[in-house]
Amino acid sequence: MNAEQQHAMEIVREADRDRYLSVLFAPEGKRGALCSLYAFNAEVARIRDIIHEPLPGEIRLQWWRDVIEDGAPEAAAGHPVAAALLETIRTYDLPRAAFGNYLDARIFDLYDDPMPSRNDLEGYCGETASALIQMASLVLDPGKAQDFAVAAGHAGCAQAMTGLLRLLPIHLSRGQCFVPRDLLSAAGTTPEAFIAREDGVAAARAIDAMIALAGEHFSAFQRETKTLPAGLRPAYLPATLAGRYLSRLSGGKVDPMREIAEIPELRRYWTVFRHAMWGWR
Repeated sequence: MNAEQQHAMEIVREADRDRYLSVLFAPEGKRGALCSLYAFNAEVARIRDIIHEPLPGEIRLQWWRDVIEDGAPEAAAGHPVAAALLETIRTYDLPRAAFGNYLDARIFDLYDDPMPSRNDLEGYCGETASALIQMASLVLDPGKAQDFAVAAGHAGCAQAMTGLLRLLPIHLSRGQCFVPRDLLSAAGTTPEAFIAREDGVAAARAIDAMIALAGEHFSAFQRETKTLPAGLRPAYLPATLAGRYLSRLSGGKVDPMREIAEIPELRRYWTVFRHAMWGWR
């Protein structure tokens, strides 16, 4: 693992503990490449945290787009995560268009527009979390990665939706609403009322619907991965923790609108370890 990849691994260890744990079960020679993907994701995900207006965020996303499309090492000079990512893209011939789609989807993060519909949410999750799983799969076993594209789609949706549910308190404090408008409407509320926490009963129904949607994708992910080769497992390990988080979110142990659901580190490690060793049976 070179210096840029080591730097990327440190970022993932601090910013994305679930994906960091999964990397530990990947072949040693692949860990640096996986960390470059996950560090890129962490860097883009934090843009909303460090800007005050959407335009600077769009400029940062455009910088990433230009670096990836250029592909030359000089384009990433002085940015170790970008340098590590470009090396991974070149080494494993990863599709640059997928990164462009990922960055396009992330524009939504910069604004306070509500998520329009369930289909839009699934599209967002597919272009972000599902795409990362597919990229990681191409790093691990390019010959078999495409055979499990459907599994990656469901796994990414389950993982991303669960993550959005966990981050509800942060999003609400910003005035953001990732819970789709059609789910809110069916629950008897609106994005504006949901953000303002004006109707607790309707908000609880909407959150339950979101948990159920994430659960549907999680169940489909588990079904699709029964024949997943051992070599691809590390790409899917972060998604397997969605089940644990969803159980906590739906168990009445936390208030999803005010508390971030967590699970103990040992339980997280055991869950990842168990599926790394024996898969999804």
